[in-house]
Amino acid sequence: MGTVTLAQASIIVDKALERGRELKMKPVTVVVLDVGGHLTAMKREDRSSLLRPEIAFGKAWGVLGMGFGSREMFRKVSAPINTVSAWVAASGGRMIPAPAGGVLIRDAAGEIIGAVGVTGDTADNDESCAVHGIVSAGLVPDTGEDGWKV
Repeated sequence: MGTVTLAQASIIVDKALERGRELKMKPVTVVVLDVGGHLTAMKREDRSSLLRPEIAFGKAWGVLGMGFGSREMFRKVSAPINTVSAWVAASGGRMIPAPAGGVLIRDAAGEIIGAVGVTGDTADNDESCAVHGIVSAGLVPDTGEDGWKV
């Protein structure tokens, strides 16, 4: 099983931040986790609020742990509240279910090799940054929407 490399993670983070500046977004924080859930890269823009690294990590960790992107996770959040509470409890509080901004990283063969979490602006804008970074690294983003396939 492969994993996202430091070189790829660095591209993802830098390109995600670049996208945020292009869109004139609020300051964002970007986290990239490898396939084992370990922090590979993280950057937070100046004036990014105190909890942003933990939120970005929680978005990435949650989608990696569940095996589907934020959009699919958010659809499942409409399930009974006990389900979501169980997920968060099982993750030791590390998981942050959000409408968007947690994106799986897939390789060309479709295998999950990591995840990205972006936070700081709207969920859709956060996701746009994550997707831009992943694509810029030559990898495949999986937001949890149908049609992500390679």
